[in-house]
Amino acid sequence: MKANFIYALALSMALASCQKTQMDTFQAEEVTNDVPNQRICTSHEVLQQQLQEDPTLANRMAEIEKFTESAIKNRSFSRLLTDGTIEIPVVFNVLYKTAAQNVSLAQLQSQINVLNADFAATNTDYNLTSTFNSVKSGNIGIRFVLSAVNRKSTTKSSWTTDNSVKRTTSGGLNPTNPTTTMNVWVCNLSGGVLGYAQFPGGASATDGIVLDDNATGNTGTAAAPFNKGRTATHEVGHYLNLRHIWGDATCGNDQVSDTPLHNAANTGCPAAGHRSTCTGTPVEMTMNYMDYSNDACMYMFSAGQKARMKALFVAGGARNSLAQP
Repeated sequence: MKANFIYALALSMALASCQKTQMDTFQAEEVTNDVPNQRICTSHEVLQQQLQEDPTLANRMAEIEKFTESAIKNRSFSRLLTDGTIEIPVVFNVLYKTAAQNVSLAQLQSQINVLNADFAATNTDYNLTSTFNSVKSGNIGIRFVLSAVNRKSTTKSSWTTDNSVKRTTSGGLNPTNPTTTMNVWVCNLSGGVLGYAQFPGGASATDGIVLDDNATGNTGTAAAPFNKGRTATHEVGHYLNLRHIWGDATCGNDQVSDTPLHNAANTGCPAAGHRSTCTGTPVEMTMNYMDYSNDACMYMFSAGQKARMKALFVAGGARNSLAQP
């Protein structure tokens, strides 16, 4: 059985100083434009840092977790799962030193298109697996709309995961209306990091997701094996309260009942039918957007993940202010 979230959150806080060392390693990496051959998302490490810096964050996240559980159990919640589509306005904040890093509007729009296909389950690879047909999400009912693009030339060769890219005072760009708009920063991330996101409950001044310019959209500077726009799908999943499918621990808890226990992250393109050694030795959902598989090999959310994301938009939910009529 998956562990209790509040216990896990407390454990995360206890591990924060250890995780900070790992995060500092990412920040100290030599600056490079090389495209990594393995997915690196530092959302979990960024969360540990935020928990350490803000003693009130753990309580806010615990309250969001209780709200989510209660909302999903509410009979009226089933209507939210099927009625209408929530539209989320998106602001891109592009930080660039070179012309190539100043990604085109077409590339940004391609990212919006990928998000919309993945969240509507109209992506062409959605049916590549039949193993998990009974728990596939179907149309999640969330649509993303390009609202604005802000661009800024910078002398910085790359950015770390310290959120400086989100602050004008540190050479980045402040978010635009973060309570009503999803902000996406596109920049050259150091240390092989493809992206990271802030979970619900964090400070509005740093709310949003960050993407490496070589892992944005499916055209332009997007580079294989992360050239299908799935880094953003993964990071938006975090932004909408999804955890890594392995729960950032061996056989860990991702707070979703219909995703199988995973030993750890899967990378590359795992063979079909790969089983974990966790309780019950289940077939792992390696094609889930919240794993670490290559873009071409991740193509579904689960129904439980859908419910978890949609619970944020119930009246009083942590992302309700984003919802557009």
